[in-house]
Amino acid sequence: MPTPECRSCRAAIDHCHGTLIVHPHNATECTDPDCTDPTHARHTFVVDCTDLAGGCPCAHPDHRAETA
Repeated sequence: MPTPECRSCRAAIDHCHGTLIVHPHNATECTDPDCTDPTHARHTFVVDCTDLAGGCPCAHPDHRAETA
C-alpha cells in the first residue's frame, strides 16, 4: 500500500514494504500479505530464516532430515 512518507512510493518505484524471508534452497516469503513478487530487488529488508526470533521450523535439524 502506498504511503506518502515513502520515497519509493512517491517516485513510483516498484517495491515492497515487507521483509523478505529467505529459506533454504532460496525459497522466499514476505511478511507483507499484499506482496505479489517475493524477489530480492523489491525488498529493502531481507533476512535469513535462521535469524528469525524463535527460529524457523525449516532450519531445525529434524526438519532438514525429513526434507532431504
